[in-house]
Amino acid sequence: MEIFDLIYISLRTLAKNKLRSSLTVLGVVIGIAAVTTMVSIGQGAGQLVRNAFESIGSNFIVVVPAPENRGGVRQGVVTTLTAADGAAIAKECPSVLAVSPLVGASGQVIRDNINWQPAQMFGVGTDYVTVRNWQMQSGEFFGERDIAGGNKVCVIGNTLVAHLFPDTDPIGKQVRVATIPFTVVGVLARKGANLFGQDQDDIILFPFTTVRKRLTHSAFANVDLLMVASRSEATSFKAQQEISSVLSERHRTPPGEKSDFEIHSTAEVAGVLTTITGALTAMLASIAAISLLVGGVGIMNIMLVSVTERTREIGIRMALGARPRDILWQFLVEAVVLSSIGGLLGIVIGLGGSFAVNFLINWLLPTAKWPFVVSIPATVIAIVFSAAVGIFFGFYPARRASRLDPIEALRYD
Repeated sequence: MEIFDLIYISLRTLAKNKLRSSLTVLGVVIGIAAVTTMVSIGQGAGQLVRNAFESIGSNFIVVVPAPENRGGVRQGVVTTLTAADGAAIAKECPSVLAVSPLVGASGQVIRDNINWQPAQMFGVGTDYVTVRNWQMQSGEFFGERDIAGGNKVCVIGNTLVAHLFPDTDPIGKQVRVATIPFTVVGVLARKGANLFGQDQDDIILFPFTTVRKRLTHSAFANVDLLMVASRSEATSFKAQQEISSVLSERHRTPPGEKSDFEIHSTAEVAGVLTTITGALTAMLASIAAISLLVGGVGIMNIMLVSVTERTREIGIRMALGARPRDILWQFLVEAVVLSSIGGLLGIVIGLGGSFAVNFLINWLLPTAKWPFVVSIPATVIAIVFSAAVGIFFGFYPARRASRLDPIEALRYD
């Protein structure tokens, strides 16, 4: 008998008992729907993490001063990094694409009678936008001449534009920090919120020499940290090794002693977070898959009942020449069709459920921007797995039907 004939006969048989068939596949529907929803939400979380780190730069490395310990007690941080260290890294590390020093500052930004205190106020180098993978919306970033002269120029984010220049182009206009006027030379492209919901566009940038000279009034050459971009995510680890070698030599760190700096990479953090979200997704999907086993047991029970109810039909078919394997295939195909229908319905319901959860998260937390992810491989695996449940739990009833004695089956009432 052709497989398509078996599928057609199976569908007709299942249609005769619509309510029983529907209740039988309910367990499979719930199981597949739960697995699909959990996988979709988990992969959405993974994509959210990847998107957040892409906005920073997957090849982003930060070098910070190491905390000083005396007698096992943490004494704080000694700033030992300089802009010259950054220049040496850019020159001597082949795996490094760009370097920018960073000096922190704080204060209110004033334009006429409007003032705003940005969340981020930094002095940086000319390669900051390259390191942060940040485009310019208008104007231009300050250059080496501004760094050398400590010029009073700045670049602002979209949040500052909205508050300080709501009705005019900010390029060429002046803002004040304390009593010092700064000319706006550029506007950064919009970035939105980061992984923790913080507004990345609430930012103003100055040449780091300007911050040291005019805002913090520091006579030292130290910077708070160095921001580095490796040439690719794949070369991030090699870049860290090269940076460590260059700085250890420049800071004359004796072999075997602790360095006065620390190196951290977004690639490492992103990898850890991706592993965590993947493990949680697998765990939740495994828990949800338990309902598939319940659905499989339900299919086996109903198929055993069906074999009992159709014993006389099986005897007639055997008397007309049907072989045991024909009976085996008939009942096995019925079980697979039943579980596959449940799998397809479960996928549809699961995708609808994950979309609803995604919508609810973004509605309650507008800054989250939780992505809705549909995994084609996971969907295919779900369909195959549901069919496998039908085969596994349908084999015993089908085998029992194929081993019935034709004479006894014909006598069954």
